[in-house]
Amino acid sequence: MTDTFWFAAAALIILALAFVLYPVFFHRSEAREKADLRKQNLMAYRSRMQELDEEFGAGQIDEDNYRQLREELAGTMLDDVPETEQVRPSRSGRRSAMAVGLIAILLLPASAFFLYERWGGMDKVEQYVTMQKMEQGTGDRAARMSELVGQLREKLEASPDNPDGWAMLGRSYMRLERYDDAAWAYRQLASVVDSDDRAQAVALGLAAQALFFGSEGKMTDEVRQVISQARSLNPDEVNSLGLLGIHAFSQKNYRKAIEFWERIEKVAPDHPQIAAIRGGVDEAYRRLGETPPKRDMAAASGAGVTVSLSLDDAFKGQVPADTTLFVFARKAGSEAGPPLAVVRLTAGALPTTVRLDDTDSMSPRMKISDADRVMVTARLSRSGSVAAQPGDWQGRIGEPVPVVADDQTPVKLVIDHQLTD
Repeated sequence: MTDTFWFAAAALIILALAFVLYPVFFHRSEAREKADLRKQNLMAYRSRMQELDEEFGAGQIDEDNYRQLREELAGTMLDDVPETEQVRPSRSGRRSAMAVGLIAILLLPASAFFLYERWGGMDKVEQYVTMQKMEQGTGDRAARMSELVGQLREKLEASPDNPDGWAMLGRSYMRLERYDDAAWAYRQLASVVDSDDRAQAVALGLAAQALFFGSEGKMTDEVRQVISQARSLNPDEVNSLGLLGIHAFSQKNYRKAIEFWERIEKVAPDHPQIAAIRGGVDEAYRRLGETPPKRDMAAASGAGVTVSLSLDDAFKGQVPADTTLFVFARKAGSEAGPPLAVVRLTAGALPTTVRLDDTDSMSPRMKISDADRVMVTARLSRSGSVAAQPGDWQGRIGEPVPVVADDQTPVKLVIDHQLTD
C-alpha cells in the first residue's frame, strides 16, 4: 500500500463523511424554524406599533387613521401568530443524529477499504508505483534495482494481467544480467498478449535474445525453439532475425548474415539499433571482399561530416581487432539525445576516415543534414553494445563540427581514454 494513495483515499472519505454528517448535526427542526419565524413577526409588529405611536404623537396622522392602522396591524399579527395555536413539545433528534453519525464514521471508511480490496485496482497501483521507482533508480542503483525487481515480480505474479509490467521486468533482468529470469519474464509477457500474434512474437523474440545472452552467444536448442515459435507467429520478428544474423556471422556465413540483417533494414527502418545492424551488414560485405552498398543515395542530401579516426598509442596493445567501433554524431547542444548518424566498424579498421551523412541516420525523421553543427564521438565497445559501459575506450571532438555538403578536410578524432563508470 502506498502512503500517497491512502492519503488521497482518506481525504475522499473525510469529504464523503462531511456530506453525510453536516445535515445530521446542523439540521434545524421544523418547530424551531416556526418559533424563529414567530419571534421575527412579533419583533416586526412591535416595531411598527412604536412607529404608529410616534406618528400619532407628532400629529402626522389623526385619531381615526391611527385606530384603523392599529386594528389592521393587530389583525395581521393574529394571522401570523394564531392565539389558538398550541406549541407542541418536540422530541429532540440529537440522540438519533449522534447514532447516525457514529455509524457513518465507523462504517464508511471500513466499507470503502473492504470494497476496494475486493473489487479495486490496488494491485495495479502498486505495480505502477514500483515501476516508477525502478525508472527513477534512486539510491544504491544495483542493490535498489534488485530489491525493486523482486517487489515487481511478486506483484505481477499476484496480478499477472499487466503487459507493461512484464516488459519492464524483462528489461530490468536484462540490465542486471539475470538472463534466465529475463527469458522467464518475456515468456510471461507472451502468454499475457497471446491474443495479438505480432506482440506475442516480439515477446518470444526477446525471450530468445535473453536465452542467447545467457548461453554466452551459443545457439542452443532452446534458443532455436523459441526463435521458431516467434517466427511461426511473425516471420519478420526483428529480434529473431537479429540473433540468426549474429549466429550466421559467427559461423562465417556472411551471406546469410547479410540476408537476415538486410531483412530487418527493410521491415523495421526505424529500429533503435538500425545503425548497429547496418554496420554489421557493411562488415559482412567487407569480410566477403565486397564493397558495402551505399543506402538511399537519392534521398541523401550529401551534407555531413568527415572524420579521421585513430587510436591513442597507449591502447594499441589492449584493444582486440574485432572490438566493435561506433562513431556517433549528435546535434550540438543535445549531446545526451539520440544520434543523428552512426557508423559501425571494428577496431581492426583503425586508423581510418569515415563520412557521416544521411545514409547513416538512425531514423528518417532525424537526419544529420537538418543540423548546422554536431558533436562527434567514437567508442570502442567491449560488449558490442551501443550503450557505453565501463571498460570501453572513447574519444570525442571537443568543439562542434559544421555539417557541410561539400568535401571537407577531415576533422581528427583520437580515442584516448577508457571509461571507468
